[in-house]
Amino acid sequence: MDLDVFVTAHRAEWDRLDRLLRRGGKLTGAEADELVALYQRTATHLSLIQSSAPDPMLTARLTQLVARARATVTGTRRSSWRDAVTFLTAGFPAAVYRSRHWWIPTAVLSLLLAAIIGWWIGTHPEVQSAIGAPAELREMTRPGGQYETYYSSNPAGSFAAQVWTNNAQAAAMCLVLGAFLGIPVIWILFFNMLNVGVAIGLMSAAGRLDIMLGLLLPHGLLELTAVFVAAGTGLKLGWTVIDPGPRTRRAALATQGRAAVGMAIGLAVVLFISGLIEGFVTPSGLPTWARITIGVTAELAFLAYVYVLGGRAARAGETGDLADADRSAELPTAA
Repeated sequence: MDLDVFVTAHRAEWDRLDRLLRRGGKLTGAEADELVALYQRTATHLSLIQSSAPDPMLTARLTQLVARARATVTGTRRSSWRDAVTFLTAGFPAAVYRSRHWWIPTAVLSLLLAAIIGWWIGTHPEVQSAIGAPAELREMTRPGGQYETYYSSNPAGSFAAQVWTNNAQAAAMCLVLGAFLGIPVIWILFFNMLNVGVAIGLMSAAGRLDIMLGLLLPHGLLELTAVFVAAGTGLKLGWTVIDPGPRTRRAALATQGRAAVGMAIGLAVVLFISGLIEGFVTPSGLPTWARITIGVTAELAFLAYVYVLGGRAARAGETGDLADADRSAELPTAA
């Protein structure tokens, strides 16, 4: 494509679109129809230039022009409480449901890794001695030791807030860093499973595995599920970089990235609940069976939320992405 000839042929249309946009809402019906037609043609022109003869200055001008025209044609929309309710009852659970083929295998493999690490440490004294001196290990695993007092080391409110912040940060890192081919996500998962495996292994070697599970399960079921969902979504984002499917890599990443941002918000709520359980239930004086029952109930409620509400919304076409009116237009690409 001869860029100079193309610009000469269509500059008058772009200038006309610019003049119409500058007039704001003071357009006649015919002028409004003309603005829509010019917007559609200019969007096509921009696509042709980007794919055939990219010119930075011209591309920047037309991109700005198309964005202004789209804002004028579609109008602006303010977020409302209805948007938040829709997100929590449809968008977020649908996104989690749609990504289940990623986070469920992630959860299974991660838990298997933690179990193997725990078994290896618990059955090999030489590995235990490499972790710490016998006196240090006894201090960690004895009744009233570090593992038990960890959950009551600070006031429940501040401890819950600290746990929530740390876990939400880890989940956000999994979601954001997934774009780097998922490699940082694997490292974050391994580090978390290593910590769990070490705790299980050392307490098992001390004959106190039941105590450790009684401390982990009340909050850990929901907390780890949220981490696995974040990790699975991050790995899916990383795979999109490798295989974007029929769409362009940019468009596919934009879709997955927007869903990941929404997922981060939703998981922050889930982790807030698990943080409350960890801060107020885990260190409480409730019997072990009662604390575990609370944790199992929270986990089953989340799974029902995902599979009932999320499954229904996903089958209705919900993806967890922004609404069509809120997304940037995907311009056609030239063959």
